[in-house]
Amino acid sequence: MSSDAEHQSAGVSRRKYLLTSAAAVGGVGLAGCSSSDTSNTNSGEGGNGDADSSTSSDSGSSGPSTVTAEGSSTVYPISNKGSSYWNSNSPPSDGEYWGSNDEGSVPGWDQIQTDENIADYFAGLYGFEATGERSNPPFGTRVALSHSGTGCEAVRDGLVDIGNSSGPITAELGISEQQRDDNYVDHVVGRDGQPVFVSQAVYDAGVEQLTGEQIRGIYQGDIANWSEVGGPDQEIYVVGRAEGSGTDTTFRLNMLGDAEAPMDVDTRLGQNQQVQQVLQNNDNAIGYMALAFSGPGIQAVAIDFDGTVFQPDPDAENTIFDAEYPLNRDLHMYTRINEETPDGTDMREAAFLNMFLTDFGQQVFVEDVNYITLPTSDLDAEKQKLPEQM
Repeated sequence: MSSDAEHQSAGVSRRKYLLTSAAAVGGVGLAGCSSSDTSNTNSGEGGNGDADSSTSSDSGSSGPSTVTAEGSSTVYPISNKGSSYWNSNSPPSDGEYWGSNDEGSVPGWDQIQTDENIADYFAGLYGFEATGERSNPPFGTRVALSHSGTGCEAVRDGLVDIGNSSGPITAELGISEQQRDDNYVDHVVGRDGQPVFVSQAVYDAGVEQLTGEQIRGIYQGDIANWSEVGGPDQEIYVVGRAEGSGTDTTFRLNMLGDAEAPMDVDTRLGQNQQVQQVLQNNDNAIGYMALAFSGPGIQAVAIDFDGTVFQPDPDAENTIFDAEYPLNRDLHMYTRINEETPDGTDMREAAFLNMFLTDFGQQVFVEDVNYITLPTSDLDAEKQKLPEQM
């Protein structure tokens, strides 16, 4: 696992971030977004870098088409919360969701200071005309909930503009790095210190820490009872994520050494929320899911990797928030390179993605939903992947 840890942390400085309330995830609004709504709008529709050339496929009227995204339930809280804010197009006098007033201001406002509504401002950086109207952005956004593999397939097939994934597209689609670079742009918007959780009863019985070898043993069928790792004499109920999930792909890649590594699990579940519920409803379970889905009735365990113990405590010497944590992973929003968009990201997509790459976006859409913000050097590198602002 030491080589995996080195791969994960290459080029990224050591980071520690305070864990914010997981309740923020439950508070994400769904304005303008439907997890069951898919679209056949693709990035080729008006996606030639000209802000005025995109036409609406939703209403038939002239104007930019809706930016559509689909994929990972791990990335969903970030993408969907951003979409909700965008579609609200709140004015700068709001103070809570955008701008400033006598009662307060949004994080990062001191670096923005505009008299425009939120979507008007970010869209305007890429040449779109402001509406000046709440709930009427220059173009809409819509985020659907599925899996990382599904999101990668959807952006590959031109069904959506953005494919959300918590696993690398190379593993999700079984393609080479060269094929990735020739066909997609990888926009990293945040990171997840992916923890391993156990049921509260197991944690209370003494299983507060496991080694990487013990976790591998549990997930490969070599350890079947909690008593074998210092816990109660009780059979282990092993929960895995559905194949095609980026959480599953990255867990197998980073913990088991191969994205296709065999696993011996009692059940596979499609979404982080489902894993959370199973662990809360059982007294003998173990599971892996995104950090944002911490909650009552479950506990993240400390993990000893080759003598270094990574704690789920942001104030510990070594934490799951550090780049060196072997299960640390990037959270991706992929766009497609095609004839209409040879640079891979059109002006609509760029306007939306850029919102996440500001101090405002990192604090509100990444940190506030329990993920790890990007360091400044990484934010600068991600912005370089976008078209030049107008």
